[in-house]
Amino acid sequence: MLPAADHVGPPSGAGVESMPDAPVPIRPMQLRELLDRPFGVVQARIKPLAAMAGAGAAVAAVIAFGVTALVSLATGDSDLAVAVAAVLTSLLCAWLLRLYIRGVSTAVALSVVHRQPLGWRAALRRVAARLGPLALYQTKYTLIGIGVLALGTPLMITLPLAVIWLGSLRARRYPTAAIVFEESASARVATQRSKTLVSGAEWQLVWVWLYLRALFVMLLLPLVLFQDVVADITGTQRWTVTALIITAVMGVVAFAETIESATQVVVYVDRRCRREAWDIRIPRAGGGVR
Repeated sequence: MLPAADHVGPPSGAGVESMPDAPVPIRPMQLRELLDRPFGVVQARIKPLAAMAGAGAAVAAVIAFGVTALVSLATGDSDLAVAVAAVLTSLLCAWLLRLYIRGVSTAVALSVVHRQPLGWRAALRRVAARLGPLALYQTKYTLIGIGVLALGTPLMITLPLAVIWLGSLRARRYPTAAIVFEESASARVATQRSKTLVSGAEWQLVWVWLYLRALFVMLLLPLVLFQDVVADITGTQRWTVTALIITAVMGVVAFAETIESATQVVVYVDRRCRREAWDIRIPRAGGGVR
Protein backbone atom coordinates (compact mmCIF):
# COMPACT_ATOMS: atom_id res chain seq x y z
CA MET A 1 0.00 0.00 0.00
CA LEU A 2 1.33 3.41 -0.92
CA PRO A 3 1.82 6.00 1.82
CA ALA A 4 -0.41 9.02 2.15
CA ALA A 5 0.65 12.33 0.71
CA ASP A 6 3.14 14.31 2.77
CA HIS A 7 0.74 16.98 4.01
CA VAL A 8 -2.06 16.21 6.46
CA GLY A 9 -5.26 18.13 6.97
CA PRO A 10 -7.41 20.12 4.58
CA PRO A 11 -6.03 22.46 1.94
CA SER A 12 -5.47 26.16 2.51
CA GLY A 13 -8.61 27.96 3.50
CA ALA A 14 -9.42 25.25 6.05
CA GLY A 15 -11.45 27.66 8.09
CA VAL A 16 -14.20 27.67 5.45
CA GLU A 17 -14.34 23.98 4.59
CA SER A 18 -17.70 23.56 6.32
CA MET A 19 -19.44 26.44 4.54
CA PRO A 20 -22.66 25.00 3.12
CA ASP A 21 -22.32 26.96 -0.11
CA ALA A 22 -18.73 25.85 -0.77
CA PRO A 23 -18.53 24.13 -4.19
CA VAL A 24 -16.37 21.34 -2.73
CA PRO A 25 -16.75 20.91 1.04
CA ILE A 26 -13.68 19.35 2.62
CA ARG A 27 -15.45 16.40 4.20
CA PRO A 28 -16.75 12.96 3.19
CA MET A 29 -19.63 13.22 0.72
CA GLN A 30 -22.65 11.12 -0.15
CA LEU A 31 -23.33 9.68 -3.59
CA ARG A 32 -25.79 12.45 -4.42
CA GLU A 33 -23.12 15.05 -3.69
CA LEU A 34 -20.59 13.23 -5.85
CA LEU A 35 -23.05 13.63 -8.70
CA ASP A 36 -24.12 17.22 -7.93
CA ARG A 37 -20.97 18.95 -6.67
CA PRO A 38 -19.04 18.81 -10.00
CA PHE A 39 -21.62 21.11 -11.58
CA GLY A 40 -21.07 23.53 -8.70
CA VAL A 41 -17.33 23.41 -9.37
CA VAL A 42 -17.88 24.25 -13.03
CA GLN A 43 -20.30 27.04 -12.11
CA ALA A 44 -17.75 28.52 -9.70
CA ARG A 45 -15.22 28.92 -12.55
CA ILE A 46 -17.59 29.05 -15.49
CA LYS A 47 -15.86 31.89 -17.36
CA PRO A 48 -12.30 30.48 -17.58
CA LEU A 49 -13.58 26.93 -18.11
CA ALA A 50 -16.00 27.99 -20.85
CA ALA A 51 -13.33 30.09 -22.56
CA MET A 52 -10.69 27.36 -22.51
CA ALA A 53 -13.10 24.56 -23.43
CA GLY A 54 -14.66 26.62 -26.21
CA ALA A 55 -11.29 27.58 -27.66
CA GLY A 56 -10.10 23.98 -27.52
CA ALA A 57 -13.25 22.65 -29.18
CA ALA A 58 -13.04 25.29 -31.92
CA VAL A 59 -9.39 24.50 -32.69
CA ALA A 60 -10.07 20.75 -32.72
CA ALA A 61 -13.05 21.22 -35.08
CA VAL A 62 -11.04 23.42 -37.46
CA ILE A 63 -8.17 20.90 -37.58
CA ALA A 64 -10.48 17.94 -38.15
CA PHE A 65 -12.40 19.73 -40.89
CA GLY A 66 -9.22 21.06 -42.50
CA VAL A 67 -7.58 17.64 -42.70
CA THR A 68 -10.80 16.17 -44.14
CA ALA A 69 -10.88 18.89 -46.80
CA LEU A 70 -7.24 18.24 -47.71
CA VAL A 71 -7.96 14.52 -48.09
CA SER A 72 -10.89 15.39 -50.34
CA LEU A 73 -8.64 17.47 -52.57
CA ALA A 74 -5.95 14.78 -52.66
CA THR A 75 -8.38 11.98 -53.57
CA GLY A 76 -10.56 13.77 -56.09
CA ASP A 77 -13.43 14.16 -53.60
CA SER A 78 -13.84 10.43 -53.06
CA ASP A 79 -16.83 9.81 -50.79
CA LEU A 80 -15.16 6.87 -49.06
CA ALA A 81 -11.88 8.72 -48.49
CA VAL A 82 -13.69 11.79 -47.14
CA ALA A 83 -15.81 9.67 -44.79
CA VAL A 84 -12.79 7.77 -43.45
CA ALA A 85 -10.77 10.95 -43.07
CA ALA A 86 -13.60 12.72 -41.25
CA VAL A 87 -14.04 9.86 -38.79
CA LEU A 88 -10.35 9.21 -38.10
CA THR A 89 -9.30 12.84 -37.80
CA SER A 90 -12.30 13.60 -35.60
CA LEU A 91 -11.39 10.71 -33.30
CA LEU A 92 -7.77 11.87 -33.06
CA CYS A 93 -8.75 15.49 -32.48
CA ALA A 94 -11.32 14.42 -29.90
CA TRP A 95 -8.62 12.44 -28.05
CA LEU A 96 -6.29 15.43 -28.01
CA LEU A 97 -9.16 17.69 -26.98
CA ARG A 98 -9.96 15.37 -24.06
CA LEU A 99 -6.32 15.48 -22.96
CA TYR A 100 -6.33 19.27 -23.03
CA ILE A 101 -9.71 19.63 -21.32
CA ARG A 102 -8.82 17.04 -18.68
CA GLY A 103 -5.70 18.99 -17.84
CA VAL A 104 -7.18 22.48 -17.60
CA SER A 105 -10.39 21.30 -15.92
CA THR A 106 -8.49 19.33 -13.27
CA ALA A 107 -6.20 22.28 -12.56
CA VAL A 108 -9.13 24.69 -12.28
CA ALA A 109 -11.22 22.29 -10.16
CA LEU A 110 -8.35 21.85 -7.71
CA SER A 111 -8.07 25.64 -7.45
CA VAL A 112 -11.73 25.63 -6.39
CA VAL A 113 -10.94 23.04 -3.71
CA HIS A 114 -8.12 25.23 -2.40
CA ARG A 115 -10.23 28.41 -2.67
CA GLN A 116 -7.57 29.97 -4.86
CA PRO A 117 -8.03 32.05 -8.03
CA LEU A 118 -6.59 30.52 -11.19
CA GLY A 119 -6.57 32.28 -14.55
CA TRP A 120 -6.29 30.57 -17.89
CA ARG A 121 -2.57 31.33 -18.23
CA ALA A 122 -1.78 29.74 -14.88
CA ALA A 123 -3.99 26.76 -15.73
CA LEU A 124 -2.11 26.21 -18.99
CA ARG A 125 1.23 26.45 -17.19
CA ARG A 126 0.12 23.75 -14.75
CA VAL A 127 -1.01 21.53 -17.61
CA ALA A 128 2.32 22.01 -19.39
CA ALA A 129 4.19 21.04 -16.20
CA ARG A 130 2.19 17.80 -15.81
CA LEU A 131 1.62 17.00 -19.48
CA GLY A 132 3.91 13.96 -19.60
CA PRO A 133 2.27 11.94 -16.79
CA LEU A 134 -1.19 13.09 -17.90
CA ALA A 135 -0.65 12.00 -21.50
CA LEU A 136 0.76 8.63 -20.42
CA TYR A 137 -2.21 8.06 -18.13
CA GLN A 138 -4.70 8.98 -20.86
CA THR A 139 -2.96 6.71 -23.38
CA LYS A 140 -3.31 3.74 -21.02
CA TYR A 141 -6.87 4.86 -20.22
CA THR A 142 -7.77 4.78 -23.93
CA LEU A 143 -6.06 1.46 -24.66
CA ILE A 144 -7.83 -0.22 -21.74
CA GLY A 145 -11.17 1.08 -22.98
CA ILE A 146 -10.54 -0.11 -26.54
CA GLY A 147 -9.37 -3.52 -25.35
CA VAL A 148 -12.33 -4.16 -23.05
CA LEU A 149 -14.94 -2.98 -25.56
CA ALA A 150 -13.27 -4.95 -28.36
CA LEU A 151 -13.72 -8.10 -26.30
CA GLY A 152 -17.32 -7.33 -25.41
CA THR A 153 -18.69 -5.85 -28.63
CA PRO A 154 -18.60 -8.87 -31.04
CA LEU A 155 -21.38 -10.59 -29.03
CA MET A 156 -24.09 -8.07 -28.13
CA ILE A 157 -25.11 -10.17 -25.15
CA THR A 158 -21.68 -9.63 -23.60
CA LEU A 159 -21.60 -5.87 -24.20
CA PRO A 160 -23.37 -4.91 -20.91
CA LEU A 161 -20.94 -7.12 -18.99
CA ALA A 162 -18.02 -5.50 -20.81
CA VAL A 163 -19.33 -2.04 -19.91
CA ILE A 164 -19.62 -2.98 -16.23
CA TRP A 165 -16.13 -4.50 -16.32
CA LEU A 166 -14.81 -1.32 -17.91
CA GLY A 167 -16.61 0.72 -15.25
CA SER A 168 -14.89 -1.23 -12.49
CA LEU A 169 -11.51 -0.63 -14.13
CA ARG A 170 -12.27 3.07 -14.51
CA ALA A 171 -13.42 3.30 -10.89
CA ARG A 172 -10.10 2.06 -9.52
CA ARG A 173 -8.28 4.74 -11.51
CA TYR A 174 -10.88 7.47 -11.18
CA PRO A 175 -8.97 10.17 -9.23
CA THR A 176 -5.66 9.52 -11.03
CA ALA A 177 -5.59 12.83 -12.94
CA ALA A 178 -6.29 14.77 -9.75
CA ILE A 179 -3.41 12.95 -8.03
CA VAL A 180 -1.07 13.74 -10.94
CA PHE A 181 -1.74 17.46 -10.42
CA GLU A 182 -2.26 17.70 -6.66
CA GLU A 183 0.62 15.46 -5.60
CA SER A 184 2.97 15.90 -8.60
CA ALA A 185 2.99 12.13 -9.06
CA SER A 186 4.05 10.12 -12.06
CA ALA A 187 1.38 8.23 -13.98
CA ARG A 188 2.37 4.90 -12.40
CA VAL A 189 2.49 6.22 -8.84
CA ALA A 190 -0.75 8.15 -9.32
CA THR A 191 -2.52 5.04 -10.61
CA GLN A 192 -1.37 2.93 -7.66
CA ARG A 193 -2.33 5.65 -5.20
CA SER A 194 -5.74 5.97 -6.86
CA LYS A 195 -6.37 2.27 -6.30
CA THR A 196 -5.47 2.72 -2.63
CA LEU A 197 -7.76 5.72 -2.17
CA VAL A 198 -10.82 4.14 -3.81
CA SER A 199 -10.41 0.78 -2.10
CA GLY A 200 -13.80 -0.23 -0.72
CA ALA A 201 -15.73 2.28 -2.81
CA GLU A 202 -15.23 0.82 -6.29
CA TRP A 203 -18.90 0.00 -6.90
CA GLN A 204 -20.06 3.42 -5.76
CA LEU A 205 -17.72 4.94 -8.33
CA VAL A 206 -18.93 2.49 -10.97
CA TRP A 207 -22.38 4.02 -10.50
CA VAL A 208 -20.92 7.51 -10.77
CA TRP A 209 -19.14 6.52 -13.99
CA LEU A 210 -22.28 4.92 -15.45
CA TYR A 211 -24.34 7.98 -14.52
CA LEU A 212 -21.98 10.24 -16.44
CA ARG A 213 -21.97 7.87 -19.42
CA ALA A 214 -25.78 7.97 -19.48
CA LEU A 215 -25.69 11.78 -19.28
CA PHE A 216 -23.26 12.00 -22.18
CA VAL A 217 -25.30 9.58 -24.30
CA MET A 218 -28.32 11.84 -23.76
CA LEU A 219 -26.24 14.74 -25.05
CA LEU A 220 -25.14 12.76 -28.11
CA LEU A 221 -28.58 11.46 -29.05
CA PRO A 222 -29.70 14.75 -30.63
CA LEU A 223 -26.71 14.50 -32.97
CA VAL A 224 -28.27 11.40 -34.51
CA LEU A 225 -31.15 13.54 -35.74
CA PHE A 226 -28.95 16.59 -36.25
CA GLN A 227 -27.62 15.41 -39.60
CA ASP A 228 -31.09 14.88 -41.07
CA VAL A 229 -32.36 18.23 -39.80
CA VAL A 230 -29.36 20.12 -41.20
CA ALA A 231 -29.60 18.20 -44.47
CA ASP A 232 -33.23 19.28 -44.83
CA ILE A 233 -32.15 22.89 -44.38
CA THR A 234 -28.99 22.87 -46.48
CA GLY A 235 -30.02 20.32 -49.08
CA THR A 236 -27.06 18.42 -50.53
CA GLN A 237 -24.38 20.74 -49.15
CA ARG A 238 -22.24 17.94 -47.71
CA TRP A 239 -19.48 20.19 -46.42
CA THR A 240 -21.89 22.33 -44.42
CA VAL A 241 -23.32 19.23 -42.76
CA THR A 242 -19.85 17.81 -42.14
CA ALA A 243 -18.57 21.03 -40.55
CA LEU A 244 -21.60 21.37 -38.30
CA ILE A 245 -21.46 17.74 -37.14
CA ILE A 246 -17.73 17.92 -36.37
CA THR A 247 -18.24 21.16 -34.45
CA ALA A 248 -21.15 19.72 -32.47
CA VAL A 249 -19.21 16.57 -31.59
CA MET A 250 -16.21 18.57 -30.36
CA GLY A 251 -18.50 20.76 -28.28
CA VAL A 252 -20.10 17.73 -26.60
CA VAL A 253 -16.67 16.16 -25.98
CA ALA A 254 -15.42 19.39 -24.37
CA PHE A 255 -18.46 19.69 -22.11
CA ALA A 256 -18.44 16.01 -21.15
CA GLU A 257 -14.74 15.99 -20.26
CA THR A 258 -15.11 19.18 -18.22
CA ILE A 259 -17.82 17.59 -16.07
CA GLU A 260 -15.92 14.29 -15.82
CA SER A 261 -12.73 15.98 -14.68
CA ALA A 262 -14.58 18.05 -12.09
CA THR A 263 -16.21 14.83 -10.82
CA GLN A 264 -12.82 13.15 -10.51
CA VAL A 265 -11.56 16.02 -8.35
CA VAL A 266 -14.64 15.85 -6.11
CA VAL A 267 -14.12 12.09 -5.74
CA TYR A 268 -10.46 12.70 -4.89
CA VAL A 269 -11.45 15.06 -2.05
CA ASP A 270 -14.06 12.62 -0.76
CA ARG A 271 -11.68 9.64 -0.78
CA ARG A 272 -8.86 11.54 0.92
CA CYS A 273 -11.24 12.64 3.65
CA ARG A 274 -12.49 9.09 4.16
CA ARG A 275 -9.16 7.28 3.89
CA GLU A 276 -6.74 9.88 5.30
CA ALA A 277 -8.90 12.23 7.40
CA TRP A 278 -7.96 15.12 5.12
CA ASP A 279 -10.72 17.18 6.73
CA ILE A 280 -9.18 16.99 10.22
CA ARG A 281 -6.85 19.78 11.25
CA ILE A 282 -4.02 18.75 13.58
CA PRO A 283 -2.95 21.31 16.22
CA ARG A 284 0.73 22.20 16.23
CA ALA A 285 2.76 22.02 19.40
CA GLY A 286 3.34 25.78 19.42
CA GLY A 287 -0.21 26.70 18.50
CA GLY A 288 -1.93 26.97 15.17
CA VAL A 289 -3.07 24.19 12.88
CA ARG A 290 -1.62 22.21 10.06
